[in-house]
Amino acid sequence: MKKALISGITGQDGSYLAELLITKGYDVYGTQRRTSTITTERIDHIFESDNKKTFYADLADANSLINVLLKVKPDEVYNIGSMSHVRISFEIPENTAQVTGVGALRWLEALHSLGMTNVKYYQASSSEMFGISPPPQNENTPMLPQSPYGCAKLFAYHITKVYRVGYGMFACNGILFNHEGERRGMNFVTQKIVYAAVRIKLGKLDKIKLGNLDAKRDWGFAGDYMEGVYRIMQHSVPDDFVLATSEQYSVREFAEKVFNQLGLNFYDYVVFDNAFTRPNEVPSLMGDSTKARTILGWKPEVTFEGLVDRMIKGAWDNVRNNTQRLAFSEGWKYSRYTQG
Repeated sequence: MKKALISGITGQDGSYLAELLITKGYDVYGTQRRTSTITTERIDHIFESDNKKTFYADLADANSLINVLLKVKPDEVYNIGSMSHVRISFEIPENTAQVTGVGALRWLEALHSLGMTNVKYYQASSSEMFGISPPPQNENTPMLPQSPYGCAKLFAYHITKVYRVGYGMFACNGILFNHEGERRGMNFVTQKIVYAAVRIKLGKLDKIKLGNLDAKRDWGFAGDYMEGVYRIMQHSVPDDFVLATSEQYSVREFAEKVFNQLGLNFYDYVVFDNAFTRPNEVPSLMGDSTKARTILGWKPEVTFEGLVDRMIKGAWDNVRNNTQRLAFSEGWKYSRYTQG
């Protein structure tokens, strides 16, 4: 049985990936950061509460990564963890660089220094690396990131290629465009919009504050993208692949769709707030995933409409049942960090 180690297993992507790998017959382990609050909601249905499958580790602490590698001895490492919020990266740029950027180097150097160069390594790269390069963007598009997050991801992307070439490691990048779902964090704009719309519908909220409504993104379902990640790691040679739907919608269009589905007029409730804008905006991202579709046989299954539907259903159930802890903090409603 193959062993997989997932950094950031408690996040959206990590939880979907863990589920997928278990169905593929893997013995799955994961790392999580130590926090003062419980953050395992997304994986509690996968592992028993007293499990020995998750370990505390930090991408800013090389020794913690080495310790986990020695305990697990994985066949595959998936570096999904990072400081992943673009807007917040402007507030904590040094931490973003250390965790999102140098964190990848720490994994790769740990594998190299331990003589574990036969272990496959996956780096979660991001469409934010393309920045202001015009769409459609593919593996050959110039990368012009516009945020500390994008710059950190670009470092991680290149250092992965350096270790692949320099040490012959099976090290690959998945350049994923925006991927969402009902497990998306509450401080990302898609989930903010969905939960606000549901709460407005239920009379629990009367407005939503947003920044740039004209930013255009390529939105897909995170579960589909984790299937693509798996296929990248099973390819015969290590390589880099864009995963995207090749469709594009603005934040405005996403919000209109969500509110319309609930029988609401988005413009009756929206308030523009400059606090939610970024110092540098990325106006337009849309991926060209021809390479992944051709070589890996991958394609997204959930449509844009299907994604919106499942996010609304997830939010509706959580708000009605009062089970989504983060959705009900007073700070969430007005936090300036709740737009990606």
